[in-house]
Amino acid sequence: MKYSVHHLHLICKDLEKMIVFFTEALDARLIVRKKFGTADGASLDLQGSLINLRVARDDETMTGDALQPRYGYDHLALEVENLEAAYQDLTSKGFSFVLPPTETPDAKIAFFKGAENITIELLQMNH
Repeated sequence: MKYSVHHLHLICKDLEKMIVFFTEALDARLIVRKKFGTADGASLDLQGSLINLRVARDDETMTGDALQPRYGYDHLALEVENLEAAYQDLTSKGFSFVLPPTETPDAKIAFFKGAENITIELLQMNH
């Protein structure tokens, strides 16, 4: 059996701000606004990766947020060609990095907080 990732689905407090974050900060393309059950949402194309966003449904009670460690989602890792250029671009857009560009044995990495404090890793592999 072969498995592959089809999409990432995030529940967000503010759909519009999350769409703006992905489209303006990360150059994603809005594919469609749609309902996920009864919840408003949207699907975006992030350089070939499908990102689905939605707000909470009326019958859901959300607990916790991205400020707290919890089981489940930890971070989204995005591979970039030039980590320093991505770091400069996002810093100029006002994003704060919790880990600036750092060398590891296999890659250069950096972590920043995106919309609604989601943690995003930037990764430039050593080839």
